[in-house]
Amino acid sequence: MSIQLEDSKRTAIAVKLAEMKSFQNLLIANEQALLEASPDRELSNRFEDFLRDDRKNLGIIDTVIVQYGIKAEPKPEMQKEIEEVEKMMKDSDLTLFEKVAKQELLKHSQVMSGLLVHKAAQVVGADIAVAIAPLNTVNFENRSHQEQLKGMMESLSTLELTGKPADQGLWARVQDSIAALSGIAGGIISRSDDELSIRDLIRLDHTKVNTLFAQILATNDAQKLEEYFGQLYKDLSAHSEAEEQVVYPALRPYYNDIQKLYDEQAEAKQMLDQIKAMNCEDTVEFKAAIERLMTAVTAHVKEEEHDLLPRIRESFGDEQLKTMATEFKTAKSKIQDQRLATTSH
Repeated sequence: MSIQLEDSKRTAIAVKLAEMKSFQNLLIANEQALLEASPDRELSNRFEDFLRDDRKNLGIIDTVIVQYGIKAEPKPEMQKEIEEVEKMMKDSDLTLFEKVAKQELLKHSQVMSGLLVHKAAQVVGADIAVAIAPLNTVNFENRSHQEQLKGMMESLSTLELTGKPADQGLWARVQDSIAALSGIAGGIISRSDDELSIRDLIRLDHTKVNTLFAQILATNDAQKLEEYFGQLYKDLSAHSEAEEQVVYPALRPYYNDIQKLYDEQAEAKQMLDQIKAMNCEDTVEFKAAIERLMTAVTAHVKEEEHDLLPRIRESFGDEQLKTMATEFKTAKSKIQDQRLATTSH
């Protein structure tokens, strides 16, 4: 019996991530409109900061989706909700206060979506927690934005009701709230760059694969074995194909053993297809095959971690490394899109 590669729980998380990406685009569009409507420089500066953060966070969400390894589309109901908000934000009868209040609610909704994905990861699999870890940054900054939006609402309501600006001490209180939130959050902010580096992306893939192997070897439940292997199959396939399209060709002039890496990945792909054709209910035989695959992949990963990744750092400049990271992520995304198109028909 051939193993099925799709799992409803993991697909549901993929849908939520897709909805977070659509919602993030909505937040950015709203902030652009609110920036244009801002009555003073203080508000304008804050919306400019929001835009910078949210454009960065859109990149983080996109990276998380690729690292998660399953593509999906938002639910139709979500698209309808987005269209309704877009219409509301263009309504000239609504005050700026009302629009800022709506943006604060949307930020809260995005935070809750991020937390929901984290909670689901705790239930479904540790490998998911590895892939979605960068969402911590998005969640924290949206919480920070919420506090600032509340301050904006107080300022705008005072202006609309009295015709006079709010007490300047308001913004000091907002900053105190953000500082307190930062203290509670601890060290969850992982980075301020728009993108993870190419070495970070490869290491994150390696960590996720190692976690999947551990999950497989820790269970004898046939359903769990099928679920975890299905994810392992997709992750290893996309990772290896993206490396062969982007990383290995670029490294060939600088790394003498590059053909060995191609050969090792070809062997791993063959082993993956052999395991995919097995019956995971025969747990002894199935897990023995997994252990052989793990031995091969672990040796390959060790070579990349110890030799390939340092060579990448030595051989390319910062801009080249950024380009390689973008191309690697794009290649993985296209591979996942192709899989999504295949499974949708």
